[in-house]
Amino acid sequence: MPNRIVFKRQWAEDIFEIKVEAPLIAEERRAGQFVILQLNDEYGERIPLTIADADRTAGTITLIFQTVGKTSHALADLDVGDYIAHMVGPLGHPTHIERVGTVVGVGGGIGAAPLYPIAEAMKAAGNRLIVILGARQAGLMILEDRLAGLADELIVCTDDGSRGRKALVTGPLKEVCERPSKPDLVVAIGPPVMMKACAETTRPYGVRTIVSLNTIMVDGTGMCGGCRVTVDGQTRFVCVDGPEFDGHQVDFDNMIRRLGAYRRQENAAHERCHLEEAIRQKEREAGR
Repeated sequence: MPNRIVFKRQWAEDIFEIKVEAPLIAEERRAGQFVILQLNDEYGERIPLTIADADRTAGTITLIFQTVGKTSHALADLDVGDYIAHMVGPLGHPTHIERVGTVVGVGGGIGAAPLYPIAEAMKAAGNRLIVILGARQAGLMILEDRLAGLADELIVCTDDGSRGRKALVTGPLKEVCERPSKPDLVVAIGPPVMMKACAETTRPYGVRTIVSLNTIMVDGTGMCGGCRVTVDGQTRFVCVDGPEFDGHQVDFDNMIRRLGAYRRQENAAHERCHLEEAIRQKEREAGR
């Protein structure tokens, strides 16, 4: 059933939020799960996006994404009232939510989107919640207000110091781990390099660290093998075994190499889409 877009917001140049009518997915979705969507082209690319929020009453789900390749740019070009032809979900294992004590949620860049529903669920379960948000610069910071409303303590940092502390997320994470009462659980979501750094930061302190992986995916059923990762020396499939794993057991180096397989094509598509948008903008201005 086609899924109509009912809300759209642009957070930054390449970051968008949409709400989509998907009542069955909204009813079943739990924190940590995702959808795979395909636009109008019958043979088009299928891409995974984490469900950032859901409204069972309205029958909508919220998707927050960054434009990287052709399909994400095409999705960003859709407007309220347009339809997404195919959407499958909710997929993946939901986050295991329990009361453990103090939970630290670390969101890097667009990783704040999948972190939000997990943070919300962890807080609702009675945990003390510390949120560390990081971005390259202030203009790329998303969901700060929403996460501030949940967190008992919010730490914001940017690479260039334009918002909050001038630091990587691993700086305040290390400080939190060194407190007299160290955290009971860390959930880190963001770029693979950031998640690897977070896992290495918490490892010496013995703090359990969960990461949410977003790998190359095709079918979302484990059949294609495109999303395979190595965890504790074993092959796992993110779409059916994940997306969450013990960060101390993930072979991030192997994962990062595999994610780079289509980097050249992604960059070319990204640049082409920006060029086409610039041309369209000039045409609009000339027609005024």
